[in-house]
Amino acid sequence: MRKLALLLLCALIAMPLLAQTALNGAGATFPNPIYSKWFSEYHKLHSDIEINYQSIGSGGGIRQVTEGTVDFGASDMPMTDAQLSEAQSKLNTKILNIPTVLGAVVPAYNIPGVSGEVKFTPEALAGIFLGKITKWNDKAITGANPGINFPDKDIVVVHRSDGSGTTFIWTDYLSKVSPDWSKEVGSNTSVKWPVGLGQKGNEGVAGSIRQQQGSIGYIELIYAIQNNIPYGSVRNSAGTFIKASLESVTAAAASAKVPDDFRVSITNPPGKNAYPISSFTWLLIPEKSKDSNKGRILRDFLNWMVTDGQKMTTALSYSPLPDSVAKKVKEAIKVVQ
Repeated sequence: MRKLALLLLCALIAMPLLAQTALNGAGATFPNPIYSKWFSEYHKLHSDIEINYQSIGSGGGIRQVTEGTVDFGASDMPMTDAQLSEAQSKLNTKILNIPTVLGAVVPAYNIPGVSGEVKFTPEALAGIFLGKITKWNDKAITGANPGINFPDKDIVVVHRSDGSGTTFIWTDYLSKVSPDWSKEVGSNTSVKWPVGLGQKGNEGVAGSIRQQQGSIGYIELIYAIQNNIPYGSVRNSAGTFIKASLESVTAAAASAKVPDDFRVSITNPPGKNAYPISSFTWLLIPEKSKDSNKGRILRDFLNWMVTDGQKMTTALSYSPLPDSVAKKVKEAIKVVQ
């Protein structure tokens, strides 16, 4: 009996101990589909590491990483100077804004009797969301869409109710193309909406559009595709109506001058093939983690993300980082510890 117990003890000692490490993150819903894919694939490569992510909106991601309640955050709006300063004073370390992929925010709609692609001018989108265009058969809409029979039906605007980077991208665009919008509403993760129904997350807005006839809202491209919701093309700064696609989002990024801290807006870019409501999305990474092991894991994950992870983006309708940006990211994440 003693011999058996000794053999069992020796076997236990010889077994490698697999230390499980869990990293927790929270933030943007815009990139949640690709982040879910990445974290799952990374876990397959490193079974001892679990990366948990809550898609609570960019505002929540910035707030939680600043408070130190998560290991990393995520946002579709780069952190402001004031936010970075506050985070550094609380955490005693810098927060890096690391771009991960490019995506598009699209005007998605549910118009009775209209299933094809609707063309939107910047003026029409601003007018709809300002509450100044209230019917689907308004000339501001029909004028750009000859041949489509729009119903004499009220427009139901759906927008985000939570602090949202998708909202920032949408309002950043509208602020650039509409002086009235810029003056009356402005751009931020949360704004005072002139009209509309609020829903939480890209998921909530997409669900509301599907259920509500006559509705229009703004959602990330993958949510329109996954929910089979029609979405329109938008007239860009070159005067061309462009629908969101991998190619048109890549074209939007092509002319962007990306600074060393990666905080840049690429809405309403030049170029006839550029989709005008495109954006990078960012992971918010502490330069120095409270747990050095987690810092090492974050650095390794980011290296994987910017190489192998980029190959998975197009299957989920995100555009990969331009090579020049990916190269800069590889250098920037060397300081993560």
